[in-house]
Amino acid sequence: MAPAILITRPDPSGAAFADHVRARIGCAPEIVLSPIMRIEHCGDLPDMSGYKTLIFTSRHGVEAYLAQDGPCDIPAYAVGNATAAAARRAGMDVISCDGDAGDLIARILADSPTAPCLHLRGEHIASNIAQALTLAGTETHEATIYRQIEGRLTAQALSLLQNGQPVIVPLFSPRSAQLFFEQTAAAGPILVAAISDNVRQAVPCGTAQRIETAEKPTAEAMLEVIVTLWNSAKRLEGGNPAK
Repeated sequence: MAPAILITRPDPSGAAFADHVRARIGCAPEIVLSPIMRIEHCGDLPDMSGYKTLIFTSRHGVEAYLAQDGPCDIPAYAVGNATAAAARRAGMDVISCDGDAGDLIARILADSPTAPCLHLRGEHIASNIAQALTLAGTETHEATIYRQIEGRLTAQALSLLQNGQPVIVPLFSPRSAQLFFEQTAAAGPILVAAISDNVRQAVPCGTAQRIETAEKPTAEAMLEVIVTLWNSAKRLEGGNPAK
C-alpha cells in the first residue's frame, strides 16, 4: 500500500505545512490533518518597562505577545527563522538563532545583550531557557502566555492508522509525540519524522518502525526527512519516488 502522511500540528500551521509537503513531494500523497493540540492564549504580560531583551521560542509566543499589545520596540531573539519572521512582520528588531534551544542559549550568552531578558513561553517547554541563561550570568525571567491544549485524533486519522498502510508522522515537539502515541494503536508501520533529538527520545520504544531526525529543527529540514521516508516506503512498495 502507498504511504500516507498524518500531520498533527495545530492549525493553521498544519494546513500550511501540508501544502509544503504536497509541493515538495511533487505528486498527490494522501495527507490527513488531525491536530493533536490547540493553542490557547493565557496569562498576562508582566510590567514590560524593565525588560531590555525578549526571547521567543515559537510563533505561538509571538502571536500571544502581540495579542496582548506587547511593545514591539524591545530587541528580541528567536529560536528559528519562522519565529523570527513572525516577529519581524510586527515590526520587531529580532535576531534569528536558526537552530534549537541550545543554539539560542549559546547565541544570547555570546552576544551578552542588555538584561534582564524575558522569555515568552508556552505552558509546556522542552528546555528551561530562563534558568539556563540566569545560571550562566544573564538574568532572564519568563512569562507563560499560551498553553498547548490536548486534542484528540480524528476518526479519519484513527481509521488511517488502522488500515495497515505505512503512515509517515511528522512530530514537532516532545509533547506532540507523547500525545500522539498515547492515542495510537496502529495496525501498520509508523514512520516518524522527528524535528529534534528531544522529539526522537519522546517516541516510546517499539512504537515506530522507523524514526528519522531532521538535521536542523526547521520546516525545510523536516520536509527533507519526509521525502526520505516517502521514497523509502515507495521503493518497498515498488512505486515511483518523489523527485
